[in-house]
Amino acid sequence: MNNSKKKSPGTYIIAEAGVNHNGCIETAHKLVDVAAASGADAVKFQTFQAHKLATIDAPKATYQGITTDRNESQWEMLHKLELNHSAHLILRDYCDEQGIEFLSTPFDLESAHFLVEGVKVSRLKIPSGELTNGPFLLGVARLGVPVILSTGMSTLGEIAEALAVLAHGFIGSDEIPSREAFIQALCSIEGQSKLRELVTLLHCTSEYPAPLSSVNLRAMSTVETAFGLPVGYSDHTNGITVPIAAVARGATIIEKHFTLDRLAPGPDHVASLEPDELTSMVKSIREVEEVLGGGRKLVSFSEWGNRTIARKSLVARKPVNRGDLVSEEHLEALRPAAGVSPMDYWRWIGKRAEHGYETGEPL
Repeated sequence: MNNSKKKSPGTYIIAEAGVNHNGCIETAHKLVDVAAASGADAVKFQTFQAHKLATIDAPKATYQGITTDRNESQWEMLHKLELNHSAHLILRDYCDEQGIEFLSTPFDLESAHFLVEGVKVSRLKIPSGELTNGPFLLGVARLGVPVILSTGMSTLGEIAEALAVLAHGFIGSDEIPSREAFIQALCSIEGQSKLRELVTLLHCTSEYPAPLSSVNLRAMSTVETAFGLPVGYSDHTNGITVPIAAVARGATIIEKHFTLDRLAPGPDHVASLEPDELTSMVKSIREVEEVLGGGRKLVSFSEWGNRTIARKSLVARKPVNRGDLVSEEHLEALRPAAGVSPMDYWRWIGKRAEHGYETGEPL
């Protein structure tokens, strides 16, 4: 089954539904509708089983304690937000109908296998929290599908280690997994080729919502330079300014949380866009792509008609008789550009006029 639409030629925009369905498949359907209507390329959910994601007594993040019941554990919160396998298949088929790609983030290897082998997703998004989960990264790489890897909370060294594990898995190395074997894979020609083919790195600030001062958007370029891989941006700030700026700085993928209602109960709603905001973000990104152009400085088609009108040519400031010695008092530059360019002004100074000119007549 084909569960994707044709990818936009520009930035790949992921509308992150995440767990904003609150465990309700009817709400998930509505989120798909909103994402499709916005013009996003994909709508993404999260695939996990609470017992494989957190211990029974794992604490919540500070923001989760604010946005959900303080008396429940992280495990209890996650359990309420699970979508079973049947729901995934239903949502995938619904995405097909709506013409938008279905994606989901796995948080364990069993979920990754299900998404690739059962749901038939075209790529996997790896969350920032799993960047140091070596066994998980290796298993994902062995599935052989493209990977979008978020890099929130990480250093360049940790990103390099994650890429090394992925490279080892992508090339099907016979070496027993070890840090040394991973580095060998990372440094190999085949490993580098596979990473360029299959991996996109997302700059990210893992706070919800993320303060603007914490974004450090220039670091996206640092990551691109360091690893020679395509980069994108996973945004958790309020509003749409930062993802638009990221596209202007070269992001090839934008991921942004959205919700039906920012005041709904649940951990991520408060840091999400509402439907009209998501649509505005997509529209603005497409406009930024249009204005970026190809980079060569050329006269645009729309400018050609204005060149003659806006530029000037040399005209006679006062009457010039044939044979007069032309001086500065004879010439001035006025619109339109219908005659000699003002750049030739100095060639005319001190020259004998070959013709006579009336005041205001182009040379």
